[in-house]
Amino acid sequence: MPFVTTKKMLLDAQKGNYAVGAFNVENMEMVMAVIEAAEEMKSPVILQTTPSTAMYAGLNLYYANVKAAAEMASVPVALHLDHGSSFELAMQALREGYTSIMIDGSHYPLEENAALSKKVVEACHPCRIPVEAELGRVGGKEDDLDGGDSGLTSPDEAAYFVERTGIDFLAVSIGTAHGVYSGVPNIRVDILKEIKKKVSIPLVLHGTSGVADETVRACIREGICKVNYATDLRIAYSKGVRVVLYENQSVFDPKAYGKKGKELVRRYAAEKISVCGSCGRACL
Repeated sequence: MPFVTTKKMLLDAQKGNYAVGAFNVENMEMVMAVIEAAEEMKSPVILQTTPSTAMYAGLNLYYANVKAAAEMASVPVALHLDHGSSFELAMQALREGYTSIMIDGSHYPLEENAALSKKVVEACHPCRIPVEAELGRVGGKEDDLDGGDSGLTSPDEAAYFVERTGIDFLAVSIGTAHGVYSGVPNIRVDILKEIKKKVSIPLVLHGTSGVADETVRACIREGICKVNYATDLRIAYSKGVRVVLYENQSVFDPKAYGKKGKELVRRYAAEKISVCGSCGRACL
């Protein structure tokens, strides 16, 4: 089916008290794997690219790849710019045809973040493209994204920020981090509960790879409507490649190891779609 935006997806998730999985994809095999998992689970799905992924091959190539796969899919698929690092990149993604945009000004002071986010909203909303922004700072490091030390989202600032910017979705910082965790993360569901009381729009959880499934479910119960997965997908794909090359070092056909990587990504995505509770929601 044709691309959809994330707007109805996440509003439906909010009403139904479930979340939609958002998966960062790096190549054709990962795109195919995530969509296959969504079809298997009969779930809507969001595919994402980061600024570093876009730099690697160009927004146009990733857009064409996901668009072709989405048009053959039987479930709703959205293409989202994850952690848009500048107004210029957000506009490039908008012009290219991305159906959801994130602008990440979380490294700026509150008012600068709000001004940048509002500027992106004013450009995207006339095209009916929803905008996600981040308040607080999700720590850790992934690709060129270095969140440094995390800064938890203030519920009062969240209310002000949403009102000031007109964003559609808010990514919150409640103790998650990008990349691989060095220990057990301390996820502040109590802060999430307070944010939910003050903010009516769908909330987004970043840095979820490595977070216990039950913790993710608890966050969904408290207002998280979009759950991002990135690092563990890369690990799954790389593991599949390594297995094939280790077992048979004479293999030289990329399709041979790509197929194994794709299968492990499909399994992982299906598991996380189940955690999000969106199974069967594509049929509604």
